Amino acid sequence: MTREPPIPETMTLHVPFRIVKRGGRKEMLVPAGQTVPRQASATVIKALARAFRWKQLLDSGAFSTVSELAQEEGISTTYLARILRLTLLAPDIVEGALAGRHETEFLKAALQADFPSDWEAQRAMSSAFGSAR
Repeated sequence: MTREPPIPETMTLHVPFRIVKRGGRKEMLVPAGQTVPRQASATVIKALARAFRWKQLLDSGAFSTVSELAQEEGISTTYLARILRLTLLAPDIVEGALAGRHETEFLKAALQADFPSDWEAQRAMSSAFGSAR
């Protein structure tokens, strides 16, 4: 097998990285000192989209109760209520979550009943979790 010379318009790019498995997911590790732009996970995007859609449905009067909406969606009332808590997040935190700047653990904490509704307290918690702002 002979190798032909490369076509002048062709560029070869070598990117040093390795694949590791974490929690059943594959992750790309780059060499120390290199950064990779973070992206929001599909789960975070879906949860935020659902939360704001459900809030709009409740605010518009399409559904009068959370129970009614949960029944229509085919989910439990407790799940719907937990996801609705995401609508109480500060706008900059929502934007950061969609940009992938917030840790998953911080967003899980936002689903808990004792999560503060005060935006400044949320920002302080965000910093405590090591989320970039």
